[in-house]
Amino acid sequence: MPISSPGIGSGLDVNSIVSQLVELERRPIAILQTQKTRLNTQLSSIGLVQSYMANLQSVAAQLGKADFWTKSVASSSDSTAVAATALASAVPASYSIEVLSLASAQSLSTAAGAITDASNMGAGTLTVTRGATAIPITIADGTSLAAVRDQINAAKAGVSAVIIQDGTGPRLVLTGSDTGTANAVSIAVTGASGQLTALSYPAGMTQDRPAANASLKINGLLIGSAKNNLSGVVDGLNLTLAKVTASPVQVTVGHDSATMKKGITDFVSAYNEISRYLSTQTKYDEASKVAGALQGDRSAVGLLNRLRSTLQQTSTASTVFTRLSDLGLELQRDGSIKVNDSKLDAALADPAEMARAFSTLQTGFGQRFKALSDSVLGTEGLLTTRTNGLRDSISRNDKDQKRLEDRVARVQERLTRQYSALDNNLNQINGLGSFVQQQITNWNKSDNRL
Repeated sequence: MPISSPGIGSGLDVNSIVSQLVELERRPIAILQTQKTRLNTQLSSIGLVQSYMANLQSVAAQLGKADFWTKSVASSSDSTAVAATALASAVPASYSIEVLSLASAQSLSTAAGAITDASNMGAGTLTVTRGATAIPITIADGTSLAAVRDQINAAKAGVSAVIIQDGTGPRLVLTGSDTGTANAVSIAVTGASGQLTALSYPAGMTQDRPAANASLKINGLLIGSAKNNLSGVVDGLNLTLAKVTASPVQVTVGHDSATMKKGITDFVSAYNEISRYLSTQTKYDEASKVAGALQGDRSAVGLLNRLRSTLQQTSTASTVFTRLSDLGLELQRDGSIKVNDSKLDAALADPAEMARAFSTLQTGFGQRFKALSDSVLGTEGLLTTRTNGLRDSISRNDKDQKRLEDRVARVQERLTRQYSALDNNLNQINGLGSFVQQQITNWNKSDNRL
């Protein structure tokens, strides 16, 4: 029987053999890669938990401040005439306001035709006096009207200057910087030459509008003000007068229930976000046969339990609202909170008691959730520790993968060398077999000739 070997040469597929053996060696790396994918998913999920928890921390901190529950709001029956803004010190009250006149700033103008040559106003000193303050402005000969305007503005003497053109030529208009009779000005011109004398007042310029105080009645009490913006006239209330009124405007100051309610609903939204996310991430879905990224994660499960426990705890901070459900925050079967608007609105009618319920140290609802948030988000907190642990696991996984990749590379090199040598040896054996076969054939031919 002839000696034979399949294929060409040795017939040994070295590359395929080495590739399959190396693939077996890479199986632990594939397992590590799968583990890393899971770790990265968990890290991302924990990151979202931290974000949701930080949101809850922020809104809980707001509710935990006593001054949040003292906010007031002012409303006006005609804000186009009297606008009102409540300050923190405002107390609930109602005011009847009549605006008899508005405060105005003085306005002066040069007489029509008084300025015939705007290129040279002459020389002299303008002294602008407001109250006890006099500010001199020296004008050099050859100074134009525009340059005089600029010097007046630069002097900040209590008036601003502009040039208005009319049919009689240019006219300089001076307007008081502030309203009120105390801010009226007079202008003396000394050492004057040329047209500069036209800028004196009361001798030269015309008063088009006098400086005047605002006049108003608050609950019948007559009040005068140099400004239309009244601050400090009524405790805790800023008023802005915009026009004279034909009838009294009603300004009402009350508790800012809308802002308080938004604070509560923001808290509910923040709590529901993190509660639902944790519930989804820690459960196993029977329908899809898919487990959440944090199923079995003790940190996530523990946090969800702590949130629900804190939600259901009673409090001694308030004798009226001992549970969150007392003020309309009702726990649902899925662990979320639903707002009972009628109960919440009734509770907000008593902001002092709400303040005690939420802001009392240690026992207030807002204080409790802030403390819980602080504890899990702190440097040694549950979520921070879990995040650091996952990052360390990912780092170790990367190192293990690199170590195994180096090992696989060495194994591949060794196998390639070994099977290449085997291939070479088989080639030599096949060559020897061919030679022996040839010799046998020759012997058979010799025997046949005999």
